[in-house]
Amino acid sequence: MTRLTRRSALKLVHWTMVPLFAWFTLVQPRDVARWGHWWVELHSVFGLVFVSLALLWTADYLRRGLAGRPGPKLPDWGKRLHRRLHLTLVWGMFAVAVTGFLLGLTASRQLFAGDVVPIAVPLDKPLANDWIGIVHSIEFYALAAVAIAHASFHIWRHIKLRDNALRIMMPKMLHRYL
Repeated sequence: MTRLTRRSALKLVHWTMVPLFAWFTLVQPRDVARWGHWWVELHSVFGLVFVSLALLWTADYLRRGLAGRPGPKLPDWGKRLHRRLHLTLVWGMFAVAVTGFLLGLTASRQLFAGDVVPIAVPLDKPLANDWIGIVHSIEFYALAAVAIAHASFHIWRHIKLRDNALRIMMPKMLHRYL
């Protein structure tokens, strides 16, 4: 069995995060509450996976720095944008995880991630919980906008500069379609 390289591991994390990001952008807790308990649990499991991957990604960045390099064909502004987009995504996902923890900390009852892991000891601070909920939502949707800008930037690179930016990010089995 071959060892998973850092780049392959980050691709796996990246492409696991994409559908989870889409899920959380489109589906709210109030939606799953209407759909039934099974959906609430699934949403919670997705949250646990998302946060775990975000924390792993942040830890990898802190240990080794950014994996992606801007590429020689990018103009100077593109190189600066490349770095800013990636750093914003890494730190933004970390911030979303932190405010999620703070939501659990200020909740009126014990919340669980994935119906297994207790998020935090609930302190029953409803006003703080409301404010943190607002911050959590704003930062998540702002991060979603950054993710769209990130994807658009790489698509632009791939098409306009023809630097194979998408091939670098995609699994090898999809390269023939690019």
